[in-house]
Amino acid sequence: MAKRDYYEVLGVERGAPEDEIKKAYRKYAMKHHPDRNKDNPGAEEQFKEGAEAAEVLMDAQKRQAYDQFGHEGVSSQFRGGGFQWSDFSHAGDFQDIFSNLDDIFGGGIFGDLFGGGGRRGGRRSSRGEDLKVAVALTLEEIAEGAQKTIKLSRLEGCETCDGSGAKAGSEPVTCTVCAGQGQVRQATRSLFGQFVNVTTCPECGGNVQVIREKCDDCGGQGRQKKQVSLSVNIPAGVAEGNYIPLRGQGNAGPNGAPAGDCMVFIEEAEHESFERHGNDIVYDLPISFSQAALGDDIEVPTLTGRVSMKIPTGTQSGRIFRMRGKGMPEVNGYGTGDQLVRVVVWTPTKVSKKAEELFRELAELESGKAPEGGKGFFDRVKEVLGG
Repeated sequence: MAKRDYYEVLGVERGAPEDEIKKAYRKYAMKHHPDRNKDNPGAEEQFKEGAEAAEVLMDAQKRQAYDQFGHEGVSSQFRGGGFQWSDFSHAGDFQDIFSNLDDIFGGGIFGDLFGGGGRRGGRRSSRGEDLKVAVALTLEEIAEGAQKTIKLSRLEGCETCDGSGAKAGSEPVTCTVCAGQGQVRQATRSLFGQFVNVTTCPECGGNVQVIREKCDDCGGQGRQKKQVSLSVNIPAGVAEGNYIPLRGQGNAGPNGAPAGDCMVFIEEAEHESFERHGNDIVYDLPISFSQAALGDDIEVPTLTGRVSMKIPTGTQSGRIFRMRGKGMPEVNGYGTGDQLVRVVVWTPTKVSKKAEELFRELAELESGKAPEGGKGFFDRVKEVLGG
């Protein structure tokens, strides 16, 4: 069964700001909360569908990938096994947004549905940092799609302590300052009553455990820097500034937490012959006076090979021909741009005596003058593109 559009699920427009998406998700979750729909066996799946949509649309990078590539752009999030709350990096944010739902309905709906029991207890370590790397591609590679190998330095789990940060034979112990809660509370009394200030535990940093005997190799960090090579598939039609998310390929999380992502940003290498304008390719074709006047069949280079093109008799310098379907493919696979060929009549800087005689003879035969007020190349390109 095809997935529904995430914007449609939450009932928001594509350009909706994050606060509007949050508001829409609150409304959606209240409506589809399983405790409100005990007679509806599909309520839980609807609730998860909304959480999946909000997770993507409330994350700037994931939202950009979704807007550019659709569900395929974020499909690696779901690992082929369906939606899993633990796959996502913003589970804590969602629990903050809906921290009052359990109070309203009772129980631990987030723990029951998505695994884990909320924010208290258990070891809480933040995921690893995301990494960014750029890969340069030629226009030919972009037109066909490519597989690239990138090299980068990242933090990986320490093999000596298996990511725990503790020396062999020892284990992290429960923090005595926060009693394993990861937070400390300080009550203050005033004329208006008692106020409780909750802050992250200064001793364990919110991890609920502390390491007394640290691993000698990683210094208790649970991770070490290593050089790695990653393979990335670049789909055809990508553009400068697009990125490919490699989920779980960023830095390893501290103390065994999930790894971050690696964002591979696309850079277009400058081409010696072609210019890219959207999905159209522009190429300057030099021809001689005789070819312009008499016409000719000329082989023109394209991104996928050489193609024969007919130059009609009397072609003027600056004329633009459109070769349909010879441009850049759409990144989503629907359609292909064109190649715009601009004819440039080449003027020789040196001529032989015989050529000079022929040109003088031609000049005597010519009676017309070149039209004035000719348009520039980019004016012509705009006309061809409908601009």
